[in-house]
Amino acid sequence: MTTETRATLPVIERFADHLAIERNRSEHTVAAYRADLRALDQQLAEVGIDEWSQVRLADLRSYLGDLDRAGAARSTIARRSAAIRSFFGWAVRTGVVASDPSLRLASPKRSRHLPAVLRQDEAAELMHVAEVSADDADPVHLRDRAVLELLYSSGLRVGELVGLDIDDCDRGTRTVRVLGKGNKERTVPYGVPAADALDAWLQQGRPALATPTSGPALFLGARGGRLDPRTVRRSLDAAQRQTSTGERLSPHGLRHTAATHLLEGGADLRMVQELLGHSSLATTQIYTHVSVERLRRSYRQAHPRA
Repeated sequence: MTTETRATLPVIERFADHLAIERNRSEHTVAAYRADLRALDQQLAEVGIDEWSQVRLADLRSYLGDLDRAGAARSTIARRSAAIRSFFGWAVRTGVVASDPSLRLASPKRSRHLPAVLRQDEAAELMHVAEVSADDADPVHLRDRAVLELLYSSGLRVGELVGLDIDDCDRGTRTVRVLGKGNKERTVPYGVPAADALDAWLQQGRPALATPTSGPALFLGARGGRLDPRTVRRSLDAAQRQTSTGERLSPHGLRHTAATHLLEGGADLRMVQELLGHSSLATTQIYTHVSVERLRRSYRQAHPRA
């Protein structure tokens, strides 16, 4: 039996369909889980296991152990462990297997890396660079300023930002209606500088780039289509090269920065959770650790007896 004709593979595809259709998981998550399970299946084939019902806890531990010995990151092993447990939980419920071999499968604790963020003065410098660049009224520069201001002001994910339509933006209340993870909708406020940048973009920039096929997209690419997330990254990179900031952030780093600055300014943790669209408060709490660590660094640098 070749790897591609194994009876185990259609079951993986059924599980992937379940994630996409019934669980409404993102394409990225579905693709990652599918790849993780196919990698497991390949190892099972090498030891002569041809049915999911033949899998035992020792087989799963051996698979994760091999990953660890190969130098895989703990986050990768944790994700694959999660994929395995999710798969076998579904397999039991649907009758694919009679018992779940992953019930006692331990997952390594993820090492916690605090996200990189800009200081408030660094963020202000970055926004100033974007503002000066937009002084020439070039449509792309107007767009890039509005994009960076909105990312920093609202803490949106890049996918959420490029998915915005014009009608999602309420300029009267300075809020945007966002469709986040799991198709959960939330309303997010933005500040006065972002409002000014959006007004300039909508009045001067967008009409210059719009085509008959642009549709309702709030942000457009140079050819009139909906803005691509990769273009956002390139725009941010270009702006950061003009600053004195040592840190080079991805667009998601502006989301981290926005959350950290809100907490440093005294915002309530649950308010920040709602603003960011986190399903768990524990996810939001990472930014309190960022703030404390920044305070510690400042103390060590400034206090003579630190």
